[in-house]
Amino acid sequence: MSKVQLKGANLLAPLPVLMVTVGNMENANIITVAWTGTINSVPPRVYVSIRHDRYSYDILKAGGEFVLNFTTDKLLPVCDYCGIRSGRDMDKFAEMKLTKLQANTVAAPLIAESPINVECRVFDVLTLGSHDMFLADVLAVDVDEEYLDEKGGIDYAKAHLVSYQHGGYYATGKQLGRFGFAAQKKYIANYGKGTDATATGVPLAKRKPTKKNKTK
Repeated sequence: MSKVQLKGANLLAPLPVLMVTVGNMENANIITVAWTGTINSVPPRVYVSIRHDRYSYDILKAGGEFVLNFTTDKLLPVCDYCGIRSGRDMDKFAEMKLTKLQANTVAAPLIAESPINVECRVFDVLTLGSHDMFLADVLAVDVDEEYLDEKGGIDYAKAHLVSYQHGGYYATGKQLGRFGFAAQKKYIANYGKGTDATATGVPLAKRKPTKKNKTK
């Protein structure tokens, strides 16, 4: 197995592609962001990295709050447009025919059409180079009822979220397993482990770990 060495570059994939709202209900903007992710579990914390010359940068720096609005396949044209056009030249909510919703804990509005909205408040900003990284506490998560399962969890497969991979957008939605399934003794006995595992065609129900086996 041969490898080809490439120069150092940001090729991490897949990444979420989100519409980030900043400002308030009267004066809001949307910026499309892929440089974003989780940085801590307890308390829940996330980050977004934004270039200094972006219109949303100064708004976020001044307000210190934002909302992560998840992108579905149906919202992808909206998300892409908002990442190309500047809020200096237009009201993106009006241009894209999006609906503002008042958030519960922050001034920045939710995008009503987005299935999942994460309300965040900045606690620190790191200057890194081309981007500043805004570190934020997650204060609340808003979810459309239709995307909740019978146990009250989020059905991500139903949401048809979009990922970003080096300039391209890709569909998600097919669940392949649950955390911990491949470490179960019964699973290993039936299907093997490591590169010898034969998970192809295994029902999803058999890829879910039991509570007693879910350890760290």
